[in-house]
Amino acid sequence: MVKVDFKSSFFILTDMKIAIYSRGIDNNQMPDMNVLLGELASLGAEAVFFQDFFNQVYASINADCKYSTFNSSEDMEADIDCMISLGGDGTLLDTVTLVKDSGIPVLGVNYGRLGFLANIGKEELHPALEALANRKYVLDKRTLIHLDANIPLFGETPYALNEFSLHKKDSSPMIKIHTYLNGEFLNTYWADGLIVATPTGSTGYSLSCNGPVVFPDSASFVITPVAPHNLNIRPIIVPDDNIISFEIEGRTDGFLCTLDSRREIVTKEIQLAVKKESFGVNLIRLNENNFLQTLRSKLSWGLDKRN
Repeated sequence: MVKVDFKSSFFILTDMKIAIYSRGIDNNQMPDMNVLLGELASLGAEAVFFQDFFNQVYASINADCKYSTFNSSEDMEADIDCMISLGGDGTLLDTVTLVKDSGIPVLGVNYGRLGFLANIGKEELHPALEALANRKYVLDKRTLIHLDANIPLFGETPYALNEFSLHKKDSSPMIKIHTYLNGEFLNTYWADGLIVATPTGSTGYSLSCNGPVVFPDSASFVITPVAPHNLNIRPIIVPDDNIISFEIEGRTDGFLCTLDSRREIVTKEIQLAVKKESFGVNLIRLNENNFLQTLRSKLSWGLDKRN
């Protein structure tokens, strides 16, 4: 646990409201949680907890911090200045469905493992909050991918930060996915599934299926097959002003349709298309961090001493 000298802080977050979201933390992470709340208390900021998370941790809170709660994006107050995501990348992906098109910036604090998106370490909390207070940070506006369908899917949040995917269920045979760009036939993918990733999502599921790493500001989508039957089928990068539509064939009736970690079961009769969402999400990045540094850190590039 990082020991912080709160009295040495010369900055102040008076009247700022900082929303805090997490799927849950382990008991051994509560000291770090109290460090965060102690920081906010000493800076005069109000912590606005996601209700389910607050129910889990409130008995262990020992910092004298002003706080309130929210249950959903609908009752989250309009004057929230920032949302802190405590967890891994999956937790940060959840926050995208909470901030919606509000423009509220998201700061990802990595309580998980790899942390491509939630790349602020627990030991960096103090400088991160200092940067937040002094507005010494960069807002990375990340592209979202939007799903259109002929039946309602994913409620009021039919969009994702990382990827959209179609996938066969369980041990069923591979499926055929006829894919079109702006109505023009691209290819029929015989595969276990198909991923359409944003630049942000290019370091996620798509990367594990041999997709390329794409810079966040590249204005593109990556179409990556999952275990394709034909070995000459490779991922392709397309401009993000394309509308990508699909028709599905298979021996079973049900298929998985996903947006990040959320999923729905769909049938072969469904009509699906994805495109760039009309709004993005703002991720807070400290000035000294950038995408190349993240790649080197998370993928251990440049550490091979033989090079």
